Amino acid sequence: MALVKHTNNSLSNITALPSAVPTGKMTLLSTATASSSASLSFDSTYINSDYLIYKFEFINIHPATDNTDFMFNVSIDNGSNYNIAKTTTTFQAYHNEAGNDQALNYDTSDDLAQGTGFQQLLKNLGTDNDQNSSGFMSLFNPSSTVFVKHFIANGNSYNHNDYTNQNFTAGYANTTSAVNAIQFKMSSGNIGSGQIKLYGLGS
Repeated sequence: MALVKHTNNSLSNITALPSAVPTGKMTLLSTATASSSASLSFDSTYINSDYLIYKFEFINIHPATDNTDFMFNVSIDNGSNYNIAKTTTTFQAYHNEAGNDQALNYDTSDDLAQGTGFQQLLKNLGTDNDQNSSGFMSLFNPSSTVFVKHFIANGNSYNHNDYTNQNFTAGYANTTSAVNAIQFKMSSGNIGSGQIKLYGLGS
């Protein structure tokens, strides 16, 4: 006897998922490459109603200025303004190369409470030749005109004090308007080098 059934069919008889169930395939939509860039952005050409989830992969982000943070904000007017109110929470785990300093740290100054500024994703990035940061962020259902827009991010840095520094960030953009652009930048100076790859998931 079949243990799992869908509309009275055994699992072995199911050949396709219902249309309401998103597929798991990720589609590469765009790659932005920094070269002493003030910011990297993606607009409605890529962020629209085509996918339910948009995933951003940060690869070897290297700042032009030492001890700066990698940040983001979203837009509802295709990038004319990046000033959407957000409520966020972020914490970090760190450990130094000497092995004598490690902690799990929560600092409310890294969060936003209906703030319209840019939200930190990666903290205290360094400019030594081998120092960089990588990670990812997911933005959920940005085209919705009913719900706020949730995001979850996780990234790791080899920071300016020779620490491994892992940041976890989550929150929501408090708008029921469709989000159709996103921008990434440093808290000070340019993005010296690195890439951001944008994928769509769940059409």
